[in-house]
Amino acid sequence: MKKFIIETTSERITAHSGLAIIGDLLYHTNLPQRLNQAKPGKTERNSKISNGDAASSYIGILCQAKSDFDHIEAFREDEFFRYALNVEKVPSSPTLRQQLDQGALTEDWKTILMEESADLIRRLDAAISPIDVGGKPYLPLDMDVSPFDNSNTFNEGVSRTYKGCGGYAPMFAYIGQEGYGVNVELREGSDHSQKGTPDFLQKTIKLAKSMTDQALLLRMDSACDSADNMKVCTMNKVDFVIKRNPRKETAEDWLAIAQKEGMCHEERPGKRYIQASVSPLSRGRAFLSASPLKS
Repeated sequence: MKKFIIETTSERITAHSGLAIIGDLLYHTNLPQRLNQAKPGKTERNSKISNGDAASSYIGILCQAKSDFDHIEAFREDEFFRYALNVEKVPSSPTLRQQLDQGALTEDWKTILMEESADLIRRLDAAISPIDVGGKPYLPLDMDVSPFDNSNTFNEGVSRTYKGCGGYAPMFAYIGQEGYGVNVELREGSDHSQKGTPDFLQKTIKLAKSMTDQALLLRMDSACDSADNMKVCTMNKVDFVIKRNPRKETAEDWLAIAQKEGMCHEERPGKRYIQASVSPLSRGRAFLSASPLKS
């Protein structure tokens, strides 16, 4: 049987010491300063709480997997919480909700958050691991919709997603094998994956290029197989792999094109494929196709 020694101490003990690291990361950004200059500014109700304090406080609870505004109440008198995050005054739950709701209505807040997040990766010279494609290193830049299940809720924007559940369908963008977040956009569940994607893609590429000087390789699934997306990539000189959406085209049509335009390869005995490059299609889209052959 193990014996325990219980001792009293006058030292302050905290269960969330990891916030010191979060505070140090925030220290290397201009996030609080830029948010304090952004609109909306202080109101009569929240005149004692700056935008920077509100954002830093919320980041502090998010890093502990606590997303509800009411979770901030446990830290309002926590000296370590304020010191670690360099917060002058921790807001109450209603004030935090009000300021973040107001900030969500402006583009300034989102722009600042995304830019400072990208700039932090550059400032700290964080390792972003590439992949090898044909002997050339590329940083994968992945974009995809990730439906949330918000069934039985009545929040604004919750609607039927392509997964068959009620919820939201936000678009996420990640970079490198580590999956550093580059950009995110909340969308209604019923929105098509391509809705607003060219503009989102333009912003994402700009942010990704601010994080690194390495070559980028955009990867998207067939829901975003659009000439508009390819045009954005071409204009920004970014290589891309977008899964083909055959729409009304048949496999036999593709096989005929591949046999006419491509070259047959035998990967191993009994397995052959044709690789072909055709540009442009009748829709004005370039593609790279690999079509299997029956042995």
